[in-house]
Amino acid sequence: MNREMLMLVDAISREKSVERDVVFAAVEAALAQATKKLYVGDVDIRVALDRDSGDYETFRRWHVVPDEAGLQLPDQEILLFEAKEQIADVEVDEYIEESIESVPIGRIGAMAAKQVILQRIRDAEREMLLNDFMSRGEKIFVGTVKRMDKGDIIVESGRVEGRLRRNDMIPKENLRSGDRVRAMIMEVDLTLRGAPIILSRSSPEFMMELFRNEVPEIEQGLLEIKSCARDPGSRAKIAVLSHDKRVDPIGTCVGVRGTRVNGVTNELAGERVDIVLWSEDPAQFVIGALAPANVSSIVVDEERHAMDVVVDEENLAIAIGRGGQNVRLASDLTGWKINILDATESAQKQATETDASRKLFMAKLDVDEEIADILIAEGFTSLEEVAYVPLQEMLEIESFDEDTVNELRTRAKDALLTMEIAHEENVDAVSQDLRTLEGLDAELIGKLADSGIHSRDDLADLAVDELTEITGQSEDEAKTLIMKARAHWFANEAVSHE
Repeated sequence: MNREMLMLVDAISREKSVERDVVFAAVEAALAQATKKLYVGDVDIRVALDRDSGDYETFRRWHVVPDEAGLQLPDQEILLFEAKEQIADVEVDEYIEESIESVPIGRIGAMAAKQVILQRIRDAEREMLLNDFMSRGEKIFVGTVKRMDKGDIIVESGRVEGRLRRNDMIPKENLRSGDRVRAMIMEVDLTLRGAPIILSRSSPEFMMELFRNEVPEIEQGLLEIKSCARDPGSRAKIAVLSHDKRVDPIGTCVGVRGTRVNGVTNELAGERVDIVLWSEDPAQFVIGALAPANVSSIVVDEERHAMDVVVDEENLAIAIGRGGQNVRLASDLTGWKINILDATESAQKQATETDASRKLFMAKLDVDEEIADILIAEGFTSLEEVAYVPLQEMLEIESFDEDTVNELRTRAKDALLTMEIAHEENVDAVSQDLRTLEGLDAELIGKLADSGIHSRDDLADLAVDELTEITGQSEDEAKTLIMKARAHWFANEAVSHE
């Protein structure tokens, strides 16, 4: 039987053009799988097959784990102190083995063994093909639509297959069997049978890679694409930077008579592309990203990582774009939250913020409206600024003498200390069930506590707009957090119905 098995291994190795070791490993796996069926638990079996004689030995083995970790898989693991009783110098992550009776090959069943062996060989062939493909370092997968698989498209390139999922396709793009397709290689998932390469035609990375292929100056290092934002199939924005003053980044990406940008647009089902000049100055970058709208003024809020952009009536619709598309893409491109305002809205918002600052200074610094307005006119918006800006800057304010400045700074520091003590007391009052809620960190807990939200039920009672006002989160983030806070309500309802 052993001689017959060696002949079988040689035959399969030649027929499938795979190494003998791969076939031997498949036989060992088949024998191990058959042996496992003789045990009740999920045991770990190793079979060692002699490559020359065909003889084989079978072992049951246990993985050595730290004593403090405990046994997660009792049938396959052994604690370190128990393992040391058998082998004194054994270490964590090593194995303890026990020789057991080998299963005769005849009892496996020829068909079952062959099936396991051939599957292992197919897996090995697939892995070899995949490794060969990935070793080329290609970022774009070029292939032909082979078939549909539960809404996904399977694309074939040679003998390697990629999977283009529905949400990674360009909307309204109708791909049919036999169509030539290009897509970005996003990841390789070996757990997926048949098509382990995950593709995308809707990702910003795909557009950036297409531009790299169309614009040689990018590959040469003269130009750099800094970021990209897409509304797949409709419109996109890319930010470019030139590392050579002689090279115009926008003109170079557009190409003579638009040939380069048109090459990208044609590949992406007519997706229109705005090419934006990247800038280190965030405000300047946002202004460029909002093109073709003209910006009247811009206010940067570093703390909220947001900008208020003021445009005139004529540019309001252009800046926002159809369905908010232009401002959304500009926000994704720059990484800043952008609020588009007209002159009236800007004036109203500024008046509201000025009034809030005035009330803050009058209440916390115990000053009259005139002093508060002087601080506001000089650009002060918070108690921290009054307390800690360089002394010389405050002494330059004509309306204040040195005694007034020192008194204002002292009052601001005292007010901040009082507020910090109150904040700590609020945080201490937060219940454990709220502290342990997934998605909350110390900063968010502090904001909730300062607004009187001390328990999970308090949070669950909030509306989405109330939570966004308190925390500065997006609507989606706030909605997710509120639903997590309400989860125990639904769980309790389910129990009561039972």
